[in-house]
Amino acid sequence: MPKVVSIHSYRGGTGKSNFTANLATTVALQGNRVGVVDTDVPSPGIHNLFCLEPEQMSKTLNNYLWGDIPIEEAAYDVSGNVGLTQSGKLYLIPSSVKPDDIARILKDGYDVRLMNDGFRSLVKTLQLDYLFIDTHPGLSKETFLSIAISHFLILILRPDKQDYQGTAVTVDVARQLKVRKMLLAINKVHSKLNPEALKQKVEETYQEKVAGVFGLSEDVVQLASEGVFCVKYPEHQLSQEFRKVAQQIVEG
Repeated sequence: MPKVVSIHSYRGGTGKSNFTANLATTVALQGNRVGVVDTDVPSPGIHNLFCLEPEQMSKTLNNYLWGDIPIEEAAYDVSGNVGLTQSGKLYLIPSSVKPDDIARILKDGYDVRLMNDGFRSLVKTLQLDYLFIDTHPGLSKETFLSIAISHFLILILRPDKQDYQGTAVTVDVARQLKVRKMLLAINKVHSKLNPEALKQKVEETYQEKVAGVFGLSEDVVQLASEGVFCVKYPEHQLSQEFRKVAQQIVEG
């Protein structure tokens, strides 16, 4: 049965899109057919990680939401872009980066029910094993929809007081929406912090499992969103951590 995985954070700057790209790619590397939807319509960016240039994105999620196209026409096969050479497939449905398109979405909005219909259509048409949803930070009706239909909700937080408070709110909302399975991922952890102690503290605070702890890495910064980290540095500690999280998704 295909699985829908939403990646969310209460605040921006947590590394959510980077996390989504790496986790989705890691799952695809295991021979799965994977789709990624960039629902961060006001501030899209995950296409950069998949080496998809704006001029190549003639059709986007926006076009589907406006009723111009079936959502499958906005799906781009980025398998080769990230170096997938085995049996796995990776598709990206990007949001438009055109200022006029972003302004139109912000001004007029869209029918959020279309998202749910679009997700179902993608899974069926592309024969996906996994669909990853890169959400917009914060809480909104769009976020509630993604959370409600997900088999997994992964909440990204940094070891930061603002993130802790925002994550507490999000966890409560997710429980009210009866999300099927929730996992936490701690990102951008300073080297002076003890990962195991931090993991234990977060699990005790939220009574939810921490799927992975990811250190603050200069290697990630140096890559500067030009490609997927786990493909370029497969033996790196962070890539190993992504494989651990991916295994929990696959087995869950």
